[in-house]
Amino acid sequence: MTKYLLAAAILLSSSSAFAADSLAAARDLYAAASYEDALAVLGRLNAAELRPDEGRVADQYRALCLLALGKTAEASQAIEAVVAAEPAYRPSDTEVSPRVRALFSDVRKRLLPGLVQQRYLLAKTAYDHKDYRTASTVFGQLIALYTDQDLAAAASKPPLSDLRVLIDGFQSLSVQALAPPPAPEPTPVVAAKLAGAPAKPAVAAVPEPVKIYTTGDMNVIPPVVVRQELPPFGGTVARPLVGAMEVVIDESGKVVSVAMRAPTVASYDRQAVAAAQAWRYRPATLDGTPVKYRKMIQVAVTPQ
Repeated sequence: MTKYLLAAAILLSSSSAFAADSLAAARDLYAAASYEDALAVLGRLNAAELRPDEGRVADQYRALCLLALGKTAEASQAIEAVVAAEPAYRPSDTEVSPRVRALFSDVRKRLLPGLVQQRYLLAKTAYDHKDYRTASTVFGQLIALYTDQDLAAAASKPPLSDLRVLIDGFQSLSVQALAPPPAPEPTPVVAAKLAGAPAKPAVAAVPEPVKIYTTGDMNVIPPVVVRQELPPFGGTVARPLVGAMEVVIDESGKVVSVAMRAPTVASYDRQAVAAAQAWRYRPATLDGTPVKYRKMIQVAVTPQ
């Protein structure tokens, strides 16, 4: 068994070394203006054996060679592979020429809006499956991507401007879910009453506000839907819209508060809020006791 493990380790090490040597060879061939030879070397690489950074470098040199050969359409496809694998990546001024940077920027402007929506769905799926670490990481990456100048135009208008509200909200909830529960408060020490000391007047206790729980609270079982239906959308829109509604469900399962956190169409938002007030749930519980709960619900409006 040890012999086979050693052989496997040597094979993996050799594959990694081959990939690194091949990338170096492709770089040298590109520098020597041997673009066809560099493409041939890159074509012999096994993408499955490359680390993500090596794959990005391989795609970048493939794009450079194709551009040098005047094959702009194929170069764009190679850049698309880089952007799809790592949307935040942008080549620096020292890495590539202004021409390549401009082509990268054009490709990113075209792809980033769709990639943001795809990655939101991935992060939301992770959140729904209580994989809060993955959800928090991807939501955080999306928030950072909203500051990218290649996304600026699309980010300032729907659907991405509406999606940003959802991303911020779910990122906050994911971080809360990852936070450790607060340490229990120490038991107060009651001082012994001195003999003969005058009794102090009683002070009326101020009731503490009722806590509203969320997915970030440990050991809370979320509410179970009994009735949660949105009305059909009867209007028209040019593009799909994604909104978010926040509801607070009390200890009896009734909705006591509704707010649109990301609007869709004003008239439909009013209908959705009115409908939500009649929703019913089996209440959330903490150690078997019903508690208030804040829930975020996605509201989607699509063209008819």
